[in-house]
Amino acid sequence: MFDKLEATLYRMEEVMQLLSAPETAGDPKLLQQLMKEQAELQPVTEAYQAYKNAKSTAEESMEMLRDEKDPEMRELLKEENAAARQELQELEKNLQILLLPKDPNDQKNVIVEIRAGAGGEEAALFAAELYRMYCRYAETNRWKTELMSLNESGIGGFKEVTFMIRGAGAYSRLKYESGVHRVQRVPETESGGRIHTSTVTVAIMPEAEEVDFQIDLNDCKFDVFRSSGNGGQSVNTTDSAVRLTHMPTGIVISCQDEKSQLKNKDKALKVLRSRLYQMELDRRHAEEAAERRSQIGTGDRSEKIRTYNFPQGRVTDHRIKLTLHRINDVLNGDLQELIDALTTADQAEKMAAQ
Repeated sequence: MFDKLEATLYRMEEVMQLLSAPETAGDPKLLQQLMKEQAELQPVTEAYQAYKNAKSTAEESMEMLRDEKDPEMRELLKEENAAARQELQELEKNLQILLLPKDPNDQKNVIVEIRAGAGGEEAALFAAELYRMYCRYAETNRWKTELMSLNESGIGGFKEVTFMIRGAGAYSRLKYESGVHRVQRVPETESGGRIHTSTVTVAIMPEAEEVDFQIDLNDCKFDVFRSSGNGGQSVNTTDSAVRLTHMPTGIVISCQDEKSQLKNKDKALKVLRSRLYQMELDRRHAEEAAERRSQIGTGDRSEKIRTYNFPQGRVTDHRIKLTLHRINDVLNGDLQELIDALTTADQAEKMAAQ
């Protein structure tokens, strides 16, 4: 580990020299690349420097303790040494986490697909609530959301909704949300007061750029049709909606949120590119999982990951056995405690596998 840390320090010095070189200022692409690398290296180098300082303090206090005869001073030196060793343990653990392999998609925007599952209208209503939950979480992080496709049910629910969340680190925080979300509550339409269980499927996909995944347009069939539902004055009077069928996989994507056929086509291609990219990531992950079974973050959309129980006011994440008794806060977008716990569990699993 320490050889790698020393190499990181050396590379940071190189990057800082290159950033101050006159020729770098005249090369915007290189400048951007170096600034990005600096931002990635900085947390590691700062933590390692703190580790070296704590280690030096521990060694100095131990050296002084060997020669010190005064009882009071010896006690102070013992306390200083114990504090430095405790700090060393914490810093070493933090360095191990910082050196874990980075997910190359962590800084990407995400495309979120939410689909009502078992439970009919009740599932559609909960799908709409999950959409609002993620939008509110995005707001707290100052991320932008963009609706891409929406299929509403008759009483205000969503049979299916696709939207994009744009913001630095969006995928790193939301990637654990993929899977089946289960809701248990008494529906408004239930006269007997019985608790119903419904399910909603959530898929979190990193936005795939053209450099990530190339689509052969010869494999795509585009149909245009007249938009339905709300959408402005002219959206229902022109053939602006687009249905994209990807022939090799059978994936069908409909986009009608924009008045422009061209914009709807562009959105449909973005969704398709991200779906195909996610399929490739799932394939790679399945190969890795054959060697090491991961406890969380599998991205398996058939996996029941979380239950929202309204009568008991609780949210339970089944992967890490965490229960929070504040369902209203969570549905209002307060997801950070869940996301932090999932991230910590994932890091612990990766460290144990090293």
